Amino acid sequence: MKYEKEISRRRTFAIISHPDAGKTTLTEKLLLFGGAIQVAGAVKSNKIKKHATSDFMEIERQRGISVATSVMSFEYKDTLINLLDTPGHKDFAEDTYRTLTAVDSVILVIDSVNGVEEQTRKLMEVCRMRDTPVIVFVNKMDRDGKLPFDLLDEIEKELNISLHPLSWPINMGKEFKGVYNLHDKTLQLFTPSQKATEENTVPIENINDELLDEKVGPRDAAQLREDVELLDGVYGPLDNEQYLAAKVAPVFFGSAVNNFGVRELLDTFINIAPRPQPRATDKREVSPDEDKFTGFIFKIHANLDPRHRDRIAFLRVCSGRFARNTFYHHSRIQKDVRFSNPYSFLAREKDVIEEAYPGDVIGLFDTGNFKIGDTLTEGEDLQFTGIPTFSPELFKELVNKDPMKTKQMEKGIRQLTDEGVAQLFTQHGGNRKIIGCVGELQFEVIQYRLLQEYSASCSFVPLSFYKACWITGEKKAIDDFVRFKQSNVMEDKDGNLVYLALSEWFLNTERQNNPDIEFHFTSEFKTAMAK
Repeated sequence: MKYEKEISRRRTFAIISHPDAGKTTLTEKLLLFGGAIQVAGAVKSNKIKKHATSDFMEIERQRGISVATSVMSFEYKDTLINLLDTPGHKDFAEDTYRTLTAVDSVILVIDSVNGVEEQTRKLMEVCRMRDTPVIVFVNKMDRDGKLPFDLLDEIEKELNISLHPLSWPINMGKEFKGVYNLHDKTLQLFTPSQKATEENTVPIENINDELLDEKVGPRDAAQLREDVELLDGVYGPLDNEQYLAAKVAPVFFGSAVNNFGVRELLDTFINIAPRPQPRATDKREVSPDEDKFTGFIFKIHANLDPRHRDRIAFLRVCSGRFARNTFYHHSRIQKDVRFSNPYSFLAREKDVIEEAYPGDVIGLFDTGNFKIGDTLTEGEDLQFTGIPTFSPELFKELVNKDPMKTKQMEKGIRQLTDEGVAQLFTQHGGNRKIIGCVGELQFEVIQYRLLQEYSASCSFVPLSFYKACWITGEKKAIDDFVRFKQSNVMEDKDGNLVYLALSEWFLNTERQNNPDIEFHFTSEFKTAMAK
């Protein structure tokens, strides 16, 4: 194991949540503690307005939401942390699902006021599908919300996971006085309108120490002692193996906007979170300890820097050592490629790197060679699996409003759909273009980016399709089906045939009438199970 030291000090995780739970704020504070930024909410430039570091697209700043996954790398206590901040909005769920294939663990942020919400459940289902270890951060404890014990019950019931509190709040809302760390027996005191600092932390060797009464008052000290006794009796010490197996989720309470509970979360995370994990391929499982390099593309972003019209492919290193200016084998196109300027990221800011190790997420300048799911190796022909494209829920026909900009429109929609912003379906044997998305907001983003980045103006005509199903089967059966259903058969951007069903009834009818054809709800045919 040549690279054991480098592998063991890396932690790669995503922050996920329902919109407005405080996910991006927590990301900022983790970066702040890691020394990656000096002012939360600011990019390192006095000329730029203070926006969230991870929200780097112009439309994100205008709408106040995250619409794309951001990648940030920083060091904290000799641990190299690769943090991926994901969109919370359900319309961009597919970007989040793909991101979860590239991480080894997850921090799930829950709003103490609203508790478990719809998107929280969906995200947890994806984590459970992959057995991804989860840490829960209950945010906004400085607001009046649900009681901590009630929140624990709700989270366990709604998300179907066992919890293990590692910190505990002293009151909440206007009465919030701080957080007691159950793990290392320290008390972090809260003062309204002030940020948490080292001076706010009080070590308490014994919870019965009179110092506790002095700091929080006799009534709250008595309540905390009662709560801690109950928690110790119910939960006991954390079984780290249960956490790594995704059977138990450690819980922290705090207020990200005030830095409260964030340091405790980060300190515990680097100690218990999993190091880089093995990944499945179509041939075998790849271990991070292997000497030879492998990695896969899980995200593509065009025009990260609008001034340079660049296109960056985000690669997760799975094994071995990635080196700058070295040729690697591109499995899908059977071609060797090399990269003179691979990047590490702090959202929009890029630094050229010489090498990268398992767990690292790096940016590769892409001239159009990459698609999501592509694999790079040191020569072995294999393909990483588990990064499917799902059937969209909304369909609209793309209309070019300026025929003089047809080339720009073609280039723009091809690049945006390669990124995974949406799915492009072109009529088999024709030019009609249909865009498939998960939510309405994605259409707004496409329209905005086509105009701003490619000077192409478009509109959308709604279509009433139910599902997009990838079709496979015997050649004659497929040819006959395509001939009779020509108006409903499209090609995706990779040239795969897709049937657009008008309703569930139509889909079931076609299945019965065409037993030699399989209808898939995801593009990963080998592992897809049509439901």
